[in-house]
Order: sequence, then structure tokens, then C-alpha cells
Amino acid sequence: MPIRQIKSWQWILLVIALLVALDWAIRRPDARSRELNDIIASQASERLRNYPYQFQVLRVEGDTAVMSTPRNFDVPAFRMLGVLYPNINVKDQNNPEFIAVERLLGQMQDEAKNIVLAQPGIESVRWELDRNWLRRQGIEVFER
Repeated sequence: MPIRQIKSWQWILLVIALLVALDWAIRRPDARSRELNDIIASQASERLRNYPYQFQVLRVEGDTAVMSTPRNFDVPAFRMLGVLYPNINVKDQNNPEFIAVERLLGQMQDEAKNIVLAQPGIESVRWELDRNWLRRQGIEVFER
């Protein structure tokens, strides 16, 4: 019984599927990170659960949880808030609506951090810019 020839498009699909699986295996959080992310999801307030950005534990390094954030000095809050809230003038730092959503972002980030810090074995949180999320939102992120 002859073995059927695999067509080139089938090889391409197979390679793409293997690359996606490899990428997932490399990026997937470890067991402790998954546990902390589940705790965030279960203990989060309604506001945090419904916030358009989901803060996540990326990894745990010793007693430090490394968490994702959509802002830092490289990507100021107004850039990502402008995407999340397109009807708000985020370039006017005195705009009361901008001040409110900026304050909400800080509150949501603090809530997620406090949930993680309350867990045994976690003494500190270090924030890491979520470059993939920003790129998916169309926000240009420059590498240092």
C-alpha cells in the first residue's frame, strides 16, 4: 500500500501548527503564575474583572511576582488610555474625564497587586510592560 504524498500546503500548515504549539509552550505561565492569576480572577472586584485590561502574573522569581502592565515611562498612560477610551481627550491632563480614567487605571493596578501580595510566599511585585497587548491595540512600542 503506497503512502500518499503530502502536499506542500499541508507541510506549511503542519509547520505553522508546530510553531504555534511551541510558542504556547514557551510562553505559558508556570503553575504558580497560573495559580496567582486564578486567585486574581476569583478575588477581583467587579470593576477589576470588567476592566478592559487584565493584569496578569507573568512569572514568579523567588518571592517576587512579575506582573504585566500596559504603562510605564516608555508608554505613558495617556497613550493606552486613548485607545481604551477614544471619546476622552487624553492629551489634556486637566480634563476631568482623563483624570478619572487615569485614576481608575491606577486603582485597578493597585487592586491586582494587592491581591497578589496577600498570597503566601509573595513579598513584592515587579511590573513588566505588556508589549504584546500594546501592539495588538495598535500602540507602537520602541525597544530599548
